Amino acid sequence: MPDVQIRLQKYLSECGAASRRKAEELIEKGKVKVNGRVAKIGDKVNPEKDRITLNGKKVANTAKPIYIMLHKPRGYITTMSDEMGRKCVAELVKNAGERIYPVGRLDRESEGLLLLTNDGGFANLMMHPKSHVPKYYRVTVRPGISDEQIARLEGGMMIDGRKTAPARVTVLESQENRVVLEIVLFEGRNRQIRRMCEELSLEVARLRRTAFGSLKLGMLPAGQWRELTPYEVERLIKIANKPSAE
Repeated sequence: MPDVQIRLQKYLSECGAASRRKAEELIEKGKVKVNGRVAKIGDKVNPEKDRITLNGKKVANTAKPIYIMLHKPRGYITTMSDEMGRKCVAELVKNAGERIYPVGRLDRESEGLLLLTNDGGFANLMMHPKSHVPKYYRVTVRPGISDEQIARLEGGMMIDGRKTAPARVTVLESQENRVVLEIVLFEGRNRQIRRMCEELSLEVARLRRTAFGSLKLGMLPAGQWRELTPYEVERLIKIANKPSAE
Protein backbone atom coordinates (compact mmCIF):
# COMPACT_ATOMS: atom_id res chain seq x y z
CA MET A 1 0.00 0.00 0.00
CA PRO A 2 1.39 3.46 -0.85
CA ASP A 3 2.45 5.62 2.10
CA VAL A 4 -0.46 8.03 1.73
CA GLN A 5 0.55 11.55 2.70
CA ILE A 6 -1.18 14.91 2.57
CA ARG A 7 0.13 18.47 2.70
CA LEU A 8 0.17 19.69 6.28
CA GLN A 9 -1.74 22.91 5.62
CA LYS A 10 -4.40 20.94 3.72
CA TYR A 11 -4.79 18.54 6.64
CA LEU A 12 -5.14 21.40 9.13
CA SER A 13 -7.82 22.91 6.91
CA GLU A 14 -9.70 19.60 6.64
CA CYS A 15 -9.65 19.31 10.44
CA GLY A 16 -11.21 22.76 10.74
CA ALA A 17 -8.19 24.10 12.63
CA ALA A 18 -7.62 26.95 10.16
CA SER A 19 -8.00 27.91 6.54
CA ARG A 20 -5.11 26.82 4.31
CA ARG A 21 -3.72 30.34 4.21
CA LYS A 22 -3.98 30.74 7.98
CA ALA A 23 -2.48 27.27 8.45
CA GLU A 24 0.56 28.33 6.43
CA GLU A 25 0.96 31.36 8.69
CA LEU A 26 0.77 29.16 11.80
CA ILE A 27 3.36 26.78 10.35
CA GLU A 28 5.71 29.67 9.54
CA LYS A 29 5.36 30.94 13.12
CA GLY A 30 6.39 27.55 14.51
CA LYS A 31 3.00 26.89 16.09
CA VAL A 32 2.62 23.47 14.45
CA LYS A 33 4.57 20.33 15.28
CA VAL A 34 4.66 16.90 13.66
CA ASN A 35 5.77 14.06 15.92
CA GLY A 36 7.26 16.60 18.32
CA ARG A 37 9.28 18.48 15.69
CA VAL A 38 8.49 22.01 14.55
CA ALA A 39 6.89 21.79 11.12
CA LYS A 40 7.84 23.80 8.06
CA ILE A 41 6.06 24.80 4.87
CA GLY A 42 6.10 21.91 2.41
CA ASP A 43 5.84 19.17 5.04
CA LYS A 44 3.50 16.26 4.37
CA VAL A 45 1.87 14.03 6.96
CA ASN A 46 0.20 10.65 7.17
CA PRO A 47 -2.88 11.26 9.37
CA GLU A 48 -2.96 7.56 10.29
CA LYS A 49 0.59 7.53 11.66
CA ASP A 50 1.73 11.07 12.50
CA ARG A 51 0.89 13.13 15.59
CA ILE A 52 0.11 16.73 14.62
CA THR A 53 -0.22 19.45 17.26
CA LEU A 54 -1.19 23.12 17.11
CA ASN A 55 -0.11 25.25 20.07
CA GLY A 56 0.59 22.03 21.93
CA LYS A 57 -2.85 20.50 21.37
CA LYS A 58 -3.38 17.45 19.16
CA VAL A 59 -5.14 18.11 15.87
CA ALA A 60 -7.45 15.43 14.51
CA ASN A 61 -10.15 15.26 11.89
CA THR A 62 -13.31 14.50 13.86
CA ALA A 63 -15.72 15.14 11.00
CA LYS A 64 -17.78 12.19 9.81
CA PRO A 65 -16.08 10.74 6.73
CA ILE A 66 -18.18 11.36 3.66
CA TYR A 67 -17.66 10.07 0.13
CA ILE A 68 -19.85 11.27 -2.71
CA MET A 69 -20.02 11.08 -6.48
CA LEU A 70 -21.19 14.08 -8.47
CA HIS A 71 -22.27 14.19 -12.09
CA LYS A 72 -20.36 17.34 -13.00
CA PRO A 73 -22.00 19.29 -15.83
CA ARG A 74 -20.04 21.19 -18.45
CA GLY A 75 -19.26 24.79 -17.56
CA TYR A 76 -18.27 24.17 -13.93
CA ILE A 77 -14.69 24.27 -12.68
CA THR A 78 -13.45 21.66 -10.23
CA THR A 79 -12.73 23.82 -7.22
CA MET A 80 -14.53 24.84 -4.03
CA SER A 81 -14.15 28.59 -4.62
CA ASP A 82 -13.15 30.89 -7.45
CA GLU A 83 -11.90 34.46 -7.21
CA MET A 84 -13.07 35.13 -10.79
CA GLY A 85 -16.68 34.30 -9.96
CA ARG A 86 -16.91 31.31 -12.29
CA LYS A 87 -19.33 28.50 -11.54
CA CYS A 88 -17.66 25.83 -9.41
CA VAL A 89 -18.67 22.39 -8.17
CA ALA A 90 -19.00 23.71 -4.60
CA GLU A 91 -22.38 25.16 -5.63
CA LEU A 92 -23.63 21.67 -6.51
CA VAL A 93 -22.60 19.94 -3.24
CA LYS A 94 -23.25 22.69 -0.69
CA ASN A 95 -25.87 20.53 1.05
CA ALA A 96 -23.52 17.57 1.54
CA GLY A 97 -23.31 18.28 5.28
CA GLU A 98 -19.52 18.44 5.61
CA ARG A 99 -16.65 20.37 4.03
CA ILE A 100 -15.56 18.18 1.13
CA TYR A 101 -12.96 18.44 -1.61
CA PRO A 102 -12.64 17.07 -5.15
CA VAL A 103 -10.57 13.95 -5.77
CA GLY A 104 -8.62 15.03 -8.84
CA ARG A 105 -10.15 17.24 -11.50
CA LEU A 106 -12.33 17.45 -14.55
CA ASP A 107 -11.68 20.56 -16.64
CA ARG A 108 -14.35 23.17 -17.21
CA GLU A 109 -15.65 21.77 -20.50
CA SER A 110 -15.54 18.13 -19.39
CA GLU A 111 -18.36 16.37 -17.58
CA GLY A 112 -19.17 13.20 -15.75
CA LEU A 113 -18.20 11.36 -12.58
CA LEU A 114 -16.32 13.38 -9.99
CA LEU A 115 -15.50 12.05 -6.51
CA LEU A 116 -15.50 14.38 -3.49
CA THR A 117 -14.60 13.60 0.11
CA ASN A 118 -13.33 15.00 3.40
CA ASP A 119 -11.08 11.96 3.87
CA GLY A 120 -7.61 13.17 2.87
CA GLY A 121 -6.08 9.71 3.10
CA PHE A 122 -8.69 8.24 0.77
CA ALA A 123 -8.29 11.11 -1.72
CA ASN A 124 -4.53 10.75 -1.84
CA LEU A 125 -4.77 6.98 -2.24
CA MET A 126 -7.11 7.42 -5.21
CA MET A 127 -4.71 9.88 -6.88
CA HIS A 128 -1.40 8.25 -5.91
CA PRO A 129 0.69 7.46 -9.04
CA LYS A 130 1.29 3.90 -7.79
CA SER A 131 -2.42 3.16 -7.37
CA HIS A 132 -3.24 3.03 -11.12
CA VAL A 133 -6.99 3.31 -10.52
CA PRO A 134 -8.60 3.09 -14.00
CA LYS A 135 -10.71 6.02 -15.12
CA TYR A 136 -13.11 5.56 -18.04
CA TYR A 137 -14.02 8.32 -20.50
CA ARG A 138 -16.44 8.54 -23.40
CA VAL A 139 -14.77 10.88 -25.87
CA THR A 140 -16.19 12.25 -29.12
CA VAL A 141 -13.46 13.35 -31.55
CA ARG A 142 -13.42 14.90 -35.00
CA PRO A 143 -12.91 14.34 -37.87
CA GLY A 144 -11.94 10.64 -37.52
CA ILE A 145 -9.19 8.46 -36.13
CA SER A 146 -6.71 6.07 -37.70
CA ASP A 147 -5.24 2.84 -36.36
CA GLU A 148 -1.91 4.62 -36.08
CA GLN A 149 -3.42 7.39 -33.95
CA ILE A 150 -5.09 4.81 -31.69
CA ALA A 151 -1.77 3.03 -31.28
CA ARG A 152 -0.10 6.27 -30.24
CA LEU A 153 -2.82 7.00 -27.68
CA GLU A 154 -2.50 3.50 -26.26
CA GLY A 155 1.28 3.32 -26.28
CA GLY A 156 1.95 6.59 -24.47
CA MET A 157 2.84 10.07 -25.68
CA MET A 158 5.26 12.75 -24.57
CA ILE A 159 3.57 15.59 -22.65
CA ASP A 160 5.69 18.19 -20.86
CA GLY A 161 8.77 16.05 -21.40
CA ARG A 162 7.28 12.96 -19.74
CA LYS A 163 5.65 9.98 -21.41
CA THR A 164 2.07 9.18 -20.49
CA ALA A 165 1.24 5.76 -19.09
CA PRO A 166 -0.25 3.21 -21.51
CA ALA A 167 -3.99 3.64 -22.06
CA ARG A 168 -6.80 1.54 -23.52
CA VAL A 169 -8.77 2.84 -26.50
CA THR A 170 -11.93 1.30 -28.00
CA VAL A 171 -13.94 2.68 -30.92
CA LEU A 172 -17.61 2.73 -29.84
CA GLU A 173 -19.14 4.54 -32.83
CA SER A 174 -17.76 5.67 -36.17
CA GLN A 175 -19.57 8.09 -38.45
CA GLU A 176 -18.45 10.52 -41.12
CA ASN A 177 -16.34 13.25 -39.45
CA ARG A 178 -17.15 11.93 -35.96
CA VAL A 179 -15.86 9.06 -33.83
CA VAL A 180 -16.86 8.08 -30.28
CA LEU A 181 -14.12 6.43 -28.23
CA GLU A 182 -13.84 4.85 -24.81
CA ILE A 183 -10.47 5.82 -23.35
CA VAL A 184 -9.26 4.25 -20.12
CA LEU A 185 -6.48 6.08 -18.24
CA PHE A 186 -4.45 4.75 -15.34
CA GLU A 187 -2.99 8.09 -14.29
CA GLY A 188 -4.43 11.55 -13.77
CA ARG A 189 -2.44 14.28 -15.48
CA ASN A 190 -3.88 17.72 -16.17
CA ARG A 191 -6.16 17.78 -19.25
CA GLN A 192 -4.44 14.60 -20.37
CA ILE A 193 -6.93 13.33 -22.96
CA ARG A 194 -7.39 16.76 -24.52
CA ARG A 195 -3.64 17.27 -24.76
CA MET A 196 -3.06 13.81 -26.23
CA CYS A 197 -5.74 14.42 -28.84
CA GLU A 198 -4.36 17.87 -29.60
CA GLU A 199 -0.98 16.26 -30.26
CA LEU A 200 -2.67 14.08 -32.89
CA SER A 201 -4.65 17.00 -34.41
CA LEU A 202 -7.93 15.56 -33.15
CA GLU A 203 -10.68 17.90 -31.99
CA VAL A 204 -12.40 16.82 -28.77
CA ALA A 205 -16.08 17.66 -29.21
CA ARG A 206 -17.23 16.07 -25.96
CA LEU A 207 -15.52 14.40 -23.00
CA ARG A 208 -17.38 12.60 -20.23
CA ARG A 209 -15.97 10.47 -17.42
CA THR A 210 -18.25 7.46 -17.11
CA ALA A 211 -16.50 5.45 -14.40
CA PHE A 212 -13.82 5.70 -11.73
CA GLY A 213 -12.42 2.29 -10.80
CA SER A 214 -15.42 0.08 -9.96
CA LEU A 215 -17.73 3.08 -9.60
CA LYS A 216 -20.00 3.87 -12.55
CA LEU A 217 -21.82 7.13 -13.28
CA GLY A 218 -24.93 5.24 -14.34
CA MET A 219 -28.16 7.24 -14.57
CA LEU A 220 -27.21 9.95 -12.07
CA PRO A 221 -28.54 13.22 -13.59
CA ALA A 222 -26.16 16.06 -14.43
CA GLY A 223 -25.70 18.40 -11.48
CA GLN A 224 -26.83 15.78 -8.95
CA TRP A 225 -24.81 13.80 -6.41
CA ARG A 226 -25.20 10.80 -4.16
CA GLU A 227 -23.27 9.33 -1.25
CA LEU A 228 -21.23 6.20 -1.86
CA THR A 229 -22.09 3.04 0.02
CA PRO A 230 -19.49 1.52 2.38
CA TYR A 231 -19.13 -1.36 -0.11
CA GLU A 232 -18.35 1.05 -2.96
CA VAL A 233 -15.71 2.82 -0.88
CA GLU A 234 -14.18 -0.52 0.13
CA ARG A 235 -13.98 -1.70 -3.49
CA LEU A 236 -12.23 1.51 -4.58
CA ILE A 237 -9.67 1.12 -1.79
CA LYS A 238 -9.02 -2.50 -2.80
CA ILE A 239 -8.46 -1.49 -6.42
CA ALA A 240 -6.05 1.26 -5.37
CA ASN A 241 -4.12 -1.13 -3.12
CA LYS A 242 -3.89 -3.89 -5.72
CA PRO A 243 -0.27 -4.38 -6.84
CA SER A 244 0.41 -2.99 -10.31
CA ALA A 245 1.13 -5.42 -13.13
CA GLU A 246 3.97 -3.19 -14.28
